[in-house]
Amino acid sequence: MAGLPLKGALQDGQLEIIENGGVVTDDGKIVAIGAYDDLLAAHPDIDMDKPMQPSVLLPGFVDCHTHICFDGTRSRDYAMRIAGKSYLDIARAGGGIWDSVTKTREVKEVTLMESTVQRANRHFQEGVTTIEVKSGYGLDMASEIKMLRAIAIAAFHTPSTLISTCLAAHMKPRDFEGSEQDYLQWVLHELLPLLKENDLTKRVDIFIEETAFTASVATPFLQAASEMGFDITVHADQFTAQGTEVAVKVKALSADHLEASGDKEIALLAGSDTVAVVLPGASLGLGMPYAPARRLLDAGASVAIASDWNPGSAPMGDLLMQAAVISAAEKLSAAETYAGLTVRAAKALGLTDRGALQVGMEADFQAYATSDYRDILYYQGKMKPITVWKRGKKITML
Repeated sequence: MAGLPLKGALQDGQLEIIENGGVVTDDGKIVAIGAYDDLLAAHPDIDMDKPMQPSVLLPGFVDCHTHICFDGTRSRDYAMRIAGKSYLDIARAGGGIWDSVTKTREVKEVTLMESTVQRANRHFQEGVTTIEVKSGYGLDMASEIKMLRAIAIAAFHTPSTLISTCLAAHMKPRDFEGSEQDYLQWVLHELLPLLKENDLTKRVDIFIEETAFTASVATPFLQAASEMGFDITVHADQFTAQGTEVAVKVKALSADHLEASGDKEIALLAGSDTVAVVLPGASLGLGMPYAPARRLLDAGASVAIASDWNPGSAPMGDLLMQAAVISAAEKLSAAETYAGLTVRAAKALGLTDRGALQVGMEADFQAYATSDYRDILYYQGKMKPITVWKRGKKITML
């Protein structure tokens, strides 16, 4: 992924492929990369880790949008959905986001931490070395702090890097007395200062949708959060197109979902530095069309691919499989797909130190038992990495 442009369409011929290559790491960073024999001659006393079979080495994947800190399942929601019930039908029957809020509020912090570690470790085994994790199933002071503390502690118990995001603006909680605007003011003036003081997150997200928060109240909320020093991301255009314009206006790092994005939204993203994050797992879970990834790329946008792993709309959490499926549906080249899982996904998190195999980058990478990088997508997620390294250390998961 070294040297690839961060925006626009990519062809496979733009991938720099080193045959019989090697990587030298020191103190968690890549310090040299090139022909294996040349590196061996230059470093004759170095510890070597040579695979027993032909392998393709890729950067570790970056999943820039997940909700893996939660308790319980929503299998009842799923059964109702595939039986033809609408989102509102399910919500009225006690399902939806509020169901996960209720279950997550009830559980202890240590239980949340352990389940987050379990999901992060599974992701790591599948080559995902950096994972964004949102709160948003708490929606009150104690529960949001509990979630963000659980994520922070989980980071010490998994090899993956966990990056937290406050999604207290997931929806207005049913037990909050006041308007949507009143709730967002509470988040701004009561919750966010406490999170900042305790260094529990550097990122803020909001769900802009008819069933969550309108663009008119989201815009000043995000502008205020940005002025407080938080990085911004937005749940945008999942069902209706109103979030992208806000994301671009407030200079969000990313606008995520985009299934309902049209020509206007595509042009806005292409003309901005905001990364378009597509979430094929949500399309699969909800039976919805995919985000227009092909049109976004052709317009010149930066497109990342994330799992949206959550208990409701995207419970699968298999990032590589989802990327392979959307690449077939949207006609994304292998280069565009891999870039969307690595260097462009890192950009969506504001990270410049990972996502490519090049000198100075974090030594996060994964090996696949094949001599042809195209096989990885060809098997549509069934080919998994045989080895994953974090900061230059081979990690064997039990």
